[in-house]
Amino acid sequence: MVAGNGLLLYPILGFASCVAFIYLSLGDLRSQFQQPSMGFVERNGTQFIVDGKAFYVNGWNSYWLMYQAVEEFSRPRVRTMLRAGAKMGLTVCRTWAFTDGTHHALQISPGQFDNHVFKALDRVIAEARRHGVRLILSLVNNLQSMGGKSQYVKWAWEEGVGLSSSNDSFFFDPSIRKYFKNYLKAILTRKNTITGIEYRDDPTIFAWELMNEPRCTSDPSGDTLQDWIEEMAKFVKLIDKNHLLTVGLEGFYGPTTPGKLSSNPGEWVNSIGCDFIRNSKIPEIDFTSVHVYPDLWIAEPELEDQLKFIHKWMSSHIRDGDRELNKPVLFAEFGLSNENKNFQPSHRDTFYKAIFDIIYKSAKENRSGAGAMIWQFMVGGMDEFNDDYGIVPWERPSMYRLITEQSCRLAALRQGHDQSKGRWRELC
Repeated sequence: MVAGNGLLLYPILGFASCVAFIYLSLGDLRSQFQQPSMGFVERNGTQFIVDGKAFYVNGWNSYWLMYQAVEEFSRPRVRTMLRAGAKMGLTVCRTWAFTDGTHHALQISPGQFDNHVFKALDRVIAEARRHGVRLILSLVNNLQSMGGKSQYVKWAWEEGVGLSSSNDSFFFDPSIRKYFKNYLKAILTRKNTITGIEYRDDPTIFAWELMNEPRCTSDPSGDTLQDWIEEMAKFVKLIDKNHLLTVGLEGFYGPTTPGKLSSNPGEWVNSIGCDFIRNSKIPEIDFTSVHVYPDLWIAEPELEDQLKFIHKWMSSHIRDGDRELNKPVLFAEFGLSNENKNFQPSHRDTFYKAIFDIIYKSAKENRSGAGAMIWQFMVGGMDEFNDDYGIVPWERPSMYRLITEQSCRLAALRQGHDQSKGRWRELC
């Protein structure tokens, strides 16, 4: 009897040991992705607010994070980039939350998702929070890169429901609008497989961006794009009342503000269907976005001309935020091409410093210029994702120093010059 009980005891102990091992292993996994406390970013007039204090953005773009998080061999690049951004005091990264019908497609076809790729986005969000970095997640591309609106049009055309083969039918075709709403619902209600938090409940997400650089050249009046923004903004807010929402505009003025058209970089802007003030006044849009690319928009500008444009362009939009919109203005992309005539790396230092100084002055005066985000940062070995604006920031000491100095002086405004806490103690 005693011997028999002993024999029964060994399997029980073995099973208990196995359960304990699994529990401890899961505990290790949970601790690996332990989430620091974060409050949602909110808006009070022209200011971003976190935990009752003004929040200023010194940030960057790495559009490739989800794409690189799919495969195990490239996944370390995501952690390296987010860790490096945090080390520089950067607080927000803007990245793509879409790949439509392409390699590593998140959305394979309308309403059909690759869960392996969705898990990659889960990992990006968890990793960002682990490093104290917030994310602006862009939801579709006006351009063809990573699928974009042209892929939605192609899907509708292939299914025999498309009204037109024009890429602009993305904005007015009812079937395509339904495709996009289904995608929005899937993203907003996604439960992160790592953190267990639905995206709409996760404060790691700074904001949603409806589209990267929307343009609708088939309707220069701007009515088509305006109608699309209004409908999609209401739909997002119906599902997610926690997060801020922006359009993704480049900042071009349109026909409803003829007095501001002279601030545009050229008459060609008048035909692309954008209308900055009108688009940004939509109640569900919480803040505006503006891009800064004088070397793309102005024919063969010298650096001095670019700097003059920067001041005029940014000052105009900050005034808009103060007087017309009563909303924060985020300069969500800016950069300087290394293919410009007579380019020198020092030109980027001068260009970036001009933008940083305008943002700091605005923040110091409690105006609407809420921050700026560099296009784009990468880590080494990513030539296939590079464009002529890409940089590895730690490879150029003067650039690295410029970025960290901006982080420190914006943090000083938020913290009342008390930088003795957390990462700021070491950085500043």
